[in-house]
Amino acid sequence: MIKRILLILIAATCSFNGYSQSKFSLPRANSDKIRFQLIDNLIIIPVEVNGVELSFLVDSGVSKPILFNITNTDSLQINQVETIYLRGLGGGEPIEAIKSRKNFFKVGKAISINQDIYVVFDDLINFTPRLGVPVHGIIGFDLFKDFVVEINYKSKYLKLHRPETYEYKYCRKCESFNLSFYNNKPYLDGEVILDTSKIPVKLLIDTGSSDALWLFEDVKLGLSSDHNKYFIDFLGKGLSGNVYGKRSRVSSFNLKSFVFKKVNVAFPDSTSISYARKHQERNGSIAGELLKRFNIIMDYRSARITLKKNGNFKNAFHYNMSGIVLEQDGVRVVREKYNKKSYDNYGRSNEDNTVINLVEIFRYNLKPAYRIVELRKDSPAALSGMMVDDVIISINNREVHTLSLQEVNHFFRAGEGKRLKVKVERDFIPYTFQFTLEDPLK
Repeated sequence: MIKRILLILIAATCSFNGYSQSKFSLPRANSDKIRFQLIDNLIIIPVEVNGVELSFLVDSGVSKPILFNITNTDSLQINQVETIYLRGLGGGEPIEAIKSRKNFFKVGKAISINQDIYVVFDDLINFTPRLGVPVHGIIGFDLFKDFVVEINYKSKYLKLHRPETYEYKYCRKCESFNLSFYNNKPYLDGEVILDTSKIPVKLLIDTGSSDALWLFEDVKLGLSSDHNKYFIDFLGKGLSGNVYGKRSRVSSFNLKSFVFKKVNVAFPDSTSISYARKHQERNGSIAGELLKRFNIIMDYRSARITLKKNGNFKNAFHYNMSGIVLEQDGVRVVREKYNKKSYDNYGRSNEDNTVINLVEIFRYNLKPAYRIVELRKDSPAALSGMMVDDVIISINNREVHTLSLQEVNHFFRAGEGKRLKVKVERDFIPYTFQFTLEDPLK
């Protein structure tokens, strides 16, 4: 079942029939370490598909690998295909895809020589603009089912272990939980406190979402956003359209002895998650913003997950206080000052000598363009006059083309009361706006 990715993410939920015969193995080792990028709480790893190097999101909520954004990988061969339709989060229609069999996958030293994959050709299904780094697909269950998988969020590596040789070490500060599975997706039990009510919840373990916690509203269980203040926000983009919902905080979220206070929570609208709620026992998801606070051992064969606190554990939970959602939308032309080296008649550089330049030299380069794609109603940025489709040029006099998308987004979570001066380009005309970051739940 394909699922969704959120906030920088793009969410999608689909189901697949049948159980895969695909199997990963480590031919000449008992374990293998794979370094990853952590982009907005999401794990990005290199994956080789039929001899082509690609980047995949590791998503524990996905049953089959999904491939997209392959327009620039002409050498990629797709084997034995049939047409299918996928339905995901959002209220729109299913999208067309193909199912391909007998593909070669390589993740680190682990290989699968008979791998099924689902390929989506819709240009709108593309995580790269929201993450600011190339992403060509998603992989989950087919990797987790064949190994004991360590996820070290602090040091940013995965470690794949052969289950038959893996030995658990005694860990006094760890907590272990039994896993349950539905459609090859892992679930654990936790507890949320809304006001003073303690509510047990069954949550999908969702490494493919950048949020902290999702809860499905259920008045009978007491799961409702009405307990606290909330605001309406864009939650993500699914295969079947945009996902909106309420954002709030829960008083506490507990995983046995691990206790988190004032945790960010999203309550997605019921239309967008109608398919996800087919598992009637599911109450929501625990996702990247919470998961990154642990180093994790995922053991599907033993139906067990082990959590250990890491250096992120005590970090505060922050919302985007500006109301701006950005996307890397192609490139723009940037005029930059050019320090041209000078040489003497013998071709030696004069850079150690004092040179007075009477004429400044500039050159033009192509740099990433960061465009506003969502703007929360009545947010500080919206009230200042900013608009969807504005391209951000600078923030507090810092040229954003020198920054990654993740670094730009960090400005919007800088803390309540932070004053931002934002220069944008709108229809090729520059505008400057100023606003103060505000906690949307106050």
